[in-house]
Amino acid sequence: MRGKGITMKGKDTAFVEKLKLVVKDNHIYYVADVPENKDPVLYKLTRITDDEFTCENPDHDFPKMIVYKKDGSKLKATISGNGKAIEYLFQKRENRPL
Repeated sequence: MRGKGITMKGKDTAFVEKLKLVVKDNHIYYVADVPENKDPVLYKLTRITDDEFTCENPDHDFPKMIVYKKDGSKLKATISGNGKAIEYLFQKRENRPL
């Protein structure tokens, strides 16, 4: 699975990251490829339930943990580590052309 995360500031693109899920050595990894890092960062899937999953990489500077949680029609992503956390809230759009 592959995706792209885009953060907008008004009508301008402020940040772009490439995301994917991969299987490596019989484990699932969330892979984040962001411009600030020389190489993509792998986060091992450590917990999964019907409405959330957690991926961790304790060796990475920030974030060390990524949690996605379904909340009704919304999806909350929380990145955390080193005593701080940032939340992102996603809401499903009606089917519209891209």
